[in-house]
Amino acid sequence: MQSQNRILDDMSQLFTNALGVAQGAKDEAETALKGLMDRWLADRDFVTREEFDAVRAMAQKAREENEALKARLEALEADKG
Repeated sequence: MQSQNRILDDMSQLFTNALGVAQGAKDEAETALKGLMDRWLADRDFVTREEFDAVRAMAQKAREENEALKARLEALEADKG
């Protein structure tokens, strides 16, 4: 009976070690894939969300300033006319 428990303990340890190795391989594959995707995206000259939002905010501000100047110009032209 003692040898049977020893065999079960050994098998349990073997499975535990195998799961640890599988988890390590999974983590390594994820890291490698993430690195590959990061390099691929960097090579494509995509903009980041922060850069996009900054440019969008600048464009919105420019539109607002343009509208204000347009209204001011129309008011000046109305006073002349």
